[in-house]
Amino acid sequence: MSLERVLKTLERFGLSRTESEVYVYLAKAGPSKARDMVNALGIAKKQLHQTLQSLDRKGLVTSKPERIALFSALAFEELVNRYVKLNVAQAEIIKETKQQLLDSWRNMTTKNNT
Repeated sequence: MSLERVLKTLERFGLSRTESEVYVYLAKAGPSKARDMVNALGIAKKQLHQTLQSLDRKGLVTSKPERIALFSALAFEELVNRYVKLNVAQAEIIKETKQQLLDSWRNMTTKNNT
């Protein structure tokens, strides 16, 4: 799988382009310092910290508070598994309410025509 394909997939999962790039860097490079990521990715320190916070809130990145924090990414396979589970759950909800949704749609359409 090419890097661009992975990045586009992560964006479909709901990550921004920058979040995707930071995640991929950490997943491939292993635990890293912010300074190393700034240098490798060519992004501003402030933007990196905002991105790391966002990824942390999403449960995709963790940090080990040491003298200089080390950031780590959730394994890619686990990220994909989470996305699959989420989509299966959403599909089940839609499936369970399908008839109600269709009935509501028909009622709306009928009322609008009269």
